[in-house]
Amino acid sequence: MGEPGGHITLEGVEKRFPGGLVALQGVDLRIEPGEFVSIVGPSGCGKSTILRLVAGLDTPSRGRVDAPAVTDSGSAATAYVFQEPTLMPWASVFDNVWLPLRLTGQSRAAALGPVNELLTSIGLGQFAGAFPAELSGGMRMRASIARALVTRPRLLLMDEPFAALDEITRSRLNADLLAWWQARSLSVMFVTHSVYEAVFLSQRVLVMSARPGRLLAEIRIEAPYPRTTAFRTSQVYQEYCQRVSAALEGA
Repeated sequence: MGEPGGHITLEGVEKRFPGGLVALQGVDLRIEPGEFVSIVGPSGCGKSTILRLVAGLDTPSRGRVDAPAVTDSGSAATAYVFQEPTLMPWASVFDNVWLPLRLTGQSRAAALGPVNELLTSIGLGQFAGAFPAELSGGMRMRASIARALVTRPRLLLMDEPFAALDEITRSRLNADLLAWWQARSLSVMFVTHSVYEAVFLSQRVLVMSARPGRLLAEIRIEAPYPRTTAFRTSQVYQEYCQRVSAALEGA
């Protein structure tokens, strides 16, 4: 697990919930260090369940999960960004982002430089003293991502983080996310319902079946980074979106 990002492996994973609901069945996948992979599929197909298993928040009913958060000391190497920013409304942006460091015993004085540097790099340098209610939806999500990145994780798990945002804000955050990913040598697992978002961001798009979730297809997006607005209007982008959409129809 010493490599940037670390390997993530699922072998023969099944997840059965109390009551008999089978969310996942026979899932095999591997994420390489530093890779950006998106997961798409119908609602309820187990996309978020995969993230929870990789995050160590849940355990498989059958099969094996090998990921930093599942090892004895690897939890700090994994960060999770949810669809809702889940910021503390009574705390400033700085204090929200400082929280993971504070929980490890780092003082506010010691965190001042690293947190402010991160906020500047993520576009919130002038809002360290602002409260969540004073921020737009996009800025709240930036704060949530900053809080995830402050511990310098090797793996970033993102569960539809931009779903509630308008298209302009979403596109801007897509581009910024790619810049942050490349600057930090992260592995990213990104769940989305948007074919267009998955193709724009990813090196690979994994397509899941309806419940019980299985991996139906893997589509490699052979397009160079950085990916700009021009990529979104290119013929190759449209062709990849059509391929992923066709695989989803089979789900």
